[in-house]
Amino acid sequence: MLQRLLIQNYAIISALEIDFSSKLSIITGETGAGKSILMGALGLALGNRADLSQLGDRTKKLIVEATFTSEGKSNLKELLLESDIELDAELILRREIAANGKSRCFVNDTPVNLGLLQSVASILVDLHQQFDTLQLGNKDFQRTLLDARSGSLHLMEAYTVVYTNYTEVLKRIEQLKQQIAKAEQEREYKRFLLNELDELNWLEGEEKQLEEELNVLSHAEQIRDGLSKISYTLDEGEQPMLSQLKNMQSMLQSLSAFHTDLHSMSTRMGSAYLDLKDLSGELQSIMNKILVDEKRMDQISERLSNAQRLVKKHGLVSADQLVTLRNGFYKEVETLEHVQDELDACEKEKNKLYDQAYKEANLIHEKRVKQVPVLEKSTKELLARVGMPNASLKIEVKKGELSAVGLDQINFLFDANKSGNYEPLHKVASGGELSRLMLILKSLVADSLEMPTLIFDEIDTGISGEAARQVGLLMEELADSHQLISITHQPQIAAKADYHLYVFKQEVNGIITTSIKQLLPDESIMAVAKMLAGENPSEAAIASAKEMMDRN
Repeated sequence: MLQRLLIQNYAIISALEIDFSSKLSIITGETGAGKSILMGALGLALGNRADLSQLGDRTKKLIVEATFTSEGKSNLKELLLESDIELDAELILRREIAANGKSRCFVNDTPVNLGLLQSVASILVDLHQQFDTLQLGNKDFQRTLLDARSGSLHLMEAYTVVYTNYTEVLKRIEQLKQQIAKAEQEREYKRFLLNELDELNWLEGEEKQLEEELNVLSHAEQIRDGLSKISYTLDEGEQPMLSQLKNMQSMLQSLSAFHTDLHSMSTRMGSAYLDLKDLSGELQSIMNKILVDEKRMDQISERLSNAQRLVKKHGLVSADQLVTLRNGFYKEVETLEHVQDELDACEKEKNKLYDQAYKEANLIHEKRVKQVPVLEKSTKELLARVGMPNASLKIEVKKGELSAVGLDQINFLFDANKSGNYEPLHKVASGGELSRLMLILKSLVADSLEMPTLIFDEIDTGISGEAARQVGLLMEELADSHQLISITHQPQIAAKADYHLYVFKQEVNGIITTSIKQLLPDESIMAVAKMLAGENPSEAAIASAKEMMDRN
């Protein structure tokens, strides 16, 4: 709800602060007094284009500040949280234009860009001016109106969840298909590479093992010859080392009877004898195992050569990396199989979600189609009430493919003159007619929609008498549950005000400025009387004005 509007240095408004009713606030005043300027200032706070011509005093800053209550606006809370702006009980939209023309926007004193200001304002206010056909011509708005009347809003919420899940599955299916297509292109080549690696069947650590074995085989004769000489020196020959060591150990043992230190040395020499004897046996065993095997050398060389060829082919550093590469190829092949399994599962889920979405969308379609004649009839009756007896609304609901809004393409068409020729709204309706049609449609869905503050600028263009009274009655009914602000020239509408604001010009220090004041009941009666009979209303006009207002 719009609580207050503060304006400073806007056109011929020097400084104004305006409070509004929570129900029906009516703004009246003489032509040229500045009523439209008020709407221009409010529009600036809501995000309309700014320019230097709006500055009153070019040496001062222009400020327009609109204060709202924000309770009950869940979508507003989400929007502000995304922008790190705290939502208080009051929400203040402010627009400033400096003398150099630079414009700044604020939400609760936090600087924001123009786009965010406009998004916030669109949730808070619906400012409908003459020739403003954008909202009525908007397909989403038309669909929302029809859904509100048909009781389908909650069904649309549930459908949106299902349809969103459906589209997400479609995206995943497309990703999987692209993944499979790409994998298919590489599959044959990957299989060829994998076959090479499988044929080699390289083992981790095998490179070091084979290189060590090849080194032994390459030096087999040299190793055997050296070991033979060592073995001969230890066990054979004219004076075998082991025999000499045994004799020396026995000699030390006999001498230990004469010197106590020699006993330990005899023991150590005995240990050395045993170690050399074991060493001699191990050397003999190794020598017996080492054979000169040219065939085995060729096998090892060939295997190492094949491994190095694949290392070079795949740009690796060592042959051990072939094991990792091979395992990777296996995983890619397995992944392709898993992708196909996931694709099959997604296809099943897609069909399931499509069936569910279609069923829900078809139910919404049936409710929409059923509501069309009811809404057309209600609109026609109200159009006659507000001075448009020959006008009628036609609602087309064309069933098509499943989409984010269901199965239907919805189009509101209008015939202003009972011609039978229905055209899009903006082509056949005047600004005043569109304003009245907007009022009618919103009054029909007021109980079903969470609507923002409704502001109508001169909705009464081209009507008077009973038609104007009926417009006033519609406004009065709508204002029972929604805040509504209207600029009017019609006494029949002004008489319905809960809160009557009067705009006038006055001269202050030689400068003409626009001012506004809230009228007391007696002042309001006089203002309505002047709207009926001119500047000097008769007693009859005053009585008529009082009678109009007493009907409230």
